[in-house]
Amino acid sequence: MSGMPTLTTDGPLWTLDLGSDENRFSPAWLDDAEDLLAQVAASTEPVALVTKGSDKFYSNGLDLDWVMANPADFLTYAGRVQAMLATILTLPVPTIAAVNGHAFGAGAMLALAHDFRVMRADRGFFCLPEADIRIPFTDGMSALIQAKLTPQAAVASMTTGHRFGGEEAAAYGVVDAVAPLESLADAAAARVRGLAGKDRTTLGTIKSRMYAGVVAALLAPPRS
Repeated sequence: MSGMPTLTTDGPLWTLDLGSDENRFSPAWLDDAEDLLAQVAASTEPVALVTKGSDKFYSNGLDLDWVMANPADFLTYAGRVQAMLATILTLPVPTIAAVNGHAFGAGAMLALAHDFRVMRADRGFFCLPEADIRIPFTDGMSALIQAKLTPQAAVASMTTGHRFGGEEAAAYGVVDAVAPLESLADAAAARVRGLAGKDRTTLGTIKSRMYAGVVAALLAPPRS
């Protein structure tokens, strides 16, 4: 399936491609992503992880079609999504999101769960639309966003549904840098390749302690 994630390696640089469509988190997509992230976590060699999409989307987040068709399973599904975000947040290797296009909702949260973010400069939006689609952030999602953004950026993104282009996202500190699409992958790689040799036990412990409250909120059962 074009929208399924894949993992490739180039020496210490490992790339998780989220797919070539909207890269929404269907249960099948989550199955594959969980397996691939487990491979990253279980590896022992020096690794730095880049995530990206292959078309005009980084990720549009929740699979709303599946959610509408399976309303009774929503809380279980949301719990799986939050567990994936917690996994990314605490991976014992350096991580960077190469935001190649639209990152909406939980797709934007996926980018925020990385250590670093670089975004395409000319096209694509970072957006948390929950205020406009009448879906309050869960406790875990709120904790993640607020751990990664300044109070000003959190208010600007969480309460307004504003769509941030790359340059504006960088100005707010939502992303660390912007780059043209043709050099986005190189910019992401340059940011983390030299960090690939960090001791995993140490790095994993640092991240787990940095984000202990966020992880606890993400792994708690979501409230309706």
